[in-house]
Amino acid sequence: MKNLLVLFSLILLTNPLFSQDLSEKADNIIKTEFNEKEGPGGVFMISKKGKPIYEKAFGSANLELNVEMLTKNVFQIGSMTKQFTAVAVLILEQEGKLNTSDLVSKYIPDYPNGNKISIHQLLTHTSGIKDFTKTKGLSEIAQKEMTPKMMVDFFKSEPADLQPGEKFEYNNSGYVVLGYIIELVSGKTYEDFIKSYIFDKVGMNNSYYATNRKIIKNRAYGYHQKSYGYVNKSVISFSVPYASGSLMSTLQDMLKWQNSLSQNLLLNKKETAKAFTKYKLNNGEEIEYGYGWHLKNINGIPTREHGGSIFGFKSMGVYIPSEDIYVLGFSNCDCNSPTQIVKDIAELMVKDLQK
Repeated sequence: MKNLLVLFSLILLTNPLFSQDLSEKADNIIKTEFNEKEGPGGVFMISKKGKPIYEKAFGSANLELNVEMLTKNVFQIGSMTKQFTAVAVLILEQEGKLNTSDLVSKYIPDYPNGNKISIHQLLTHTSGIKDFTKTKGLSEIAQKEMTPKMMVDFFKSEPADLQPGEKFEYNNSGYVVLGYIIELVSGKTYEDFIKSYIFDKVGMNNSYYATNRKIIKNRAYGYHQKSYGYVNKSVISFSVPYASGSLMSTLQDMLKWQNSLSQNLLLNKKETAKAFTKYKLNNGEEIEYGYGWHLKNINGIPTREHGGSIFGFKSMGVYIPSEDIYVLGFSNCDCNSPTQIVKDIAELMVKDLQK
């Protein structure tokens, strides 16, 4: 193990794309929150030009068995799942099987107001429908095995918060509806579609639709923190978050995912551009969201960002297209968030470029 650590350190020090100074600064940023050796931890990666230039693990992957965290551990990625759902929709559009301008009623005829809500508005969080995570009955179904139709039926009759296209309001329900539409159009389950059309094609061999039953090699276990210490994460049925937050992955697989988008391996340039366009509301106001990504900037340099949070896990990724830099972080306790850390490291990279 010591020899491996020495070798890893030498790789970092000799990598021409990443200096020892930047490595130490990244370490210091991460250790502001991920500094407990015997508690849950996290993993972080920085890549440039499609290759990792920094990878480190902190803390434990399993507290009960005293298993050290590794950079190859598998994490639940929560709402980063939405990237995959959005690209799955664009794959179907590319194949001529649907159009993002289609109305929900075309696929789900009995959906309330479905003749006024478009797939585009579901993708951009501008549909106005009620977010199921804010409904009173959620606790009653949290551990039930729900079909996509059952999930849609669970929230579809809830009073709408806004009119379609009126406002950007982050919404998990919209991505559940998208998952259901993917199934209706493709004839495959959401899980099978993502595996066949994305994971298998990209070589994401350690990415999965989340499960508590199957044996997942190198799984990181999730935790909550209470006043008296750590506890195992709450159990939920992954059929509930579904296409809005039920995927699992690793740092290495997520880099493959990012590279596949940059290289147009899954989508042509036209469809890729649709994912990363800032759209407008009915009143002409521009929103900082495309299809499955927040579109922001660091010191004026455009970024594509998204995070995730699900019981026991948090995730965050920031991609800087102009420099092909990707910063990614996962945590196996929802008490430790990688969000600001990843943003700070991305800003560190930008400042280094601007010197």
